[in-house]
Amino acid sequence: MRITHKPSGLVVSCESERSQTQNRLRALAVLRSRLYEIERRQQVNEQDQERRLQVGSGERSEKIRTYNFPQNRVTDHRIGKTLYRLEGVLRGNLDEFIDELATTEQAEKLQAIGTE
Repeated sequence: MRITHKPSGLVVSCESERSQTQNRLRALAVLRSRLYEIERRQQVNEQDQERRLQVGSGERSEKIRTYNFPQNRVTDHRIGKTLYRLEGVLRGNLDEFIDELATTEQAEKLQAIGTE
């Protein structure tokens, strides 16, 4: 029994059983498992790429924030936003940074969709 998956061009043949229907069922099971494995690898690769884009290289030039105590200043280098409320940020008041980061990320995603 030989089965060809037309969209992917994947060919599976099976001659292990005496019955044609049993060979067909076995070939379909093998085809299903191969297609599943291909799809799983593709998803893993996409997730790896997305993670690498988010993590970066970890070099010093990729700093996220600078805390300047003498000037009471905090700068987020990803979005270029500077606040002069260092103590509030250290207490956890990061809402302005978070809102700006979310807006920037949405704009980048929309731009990426527009270029595709």
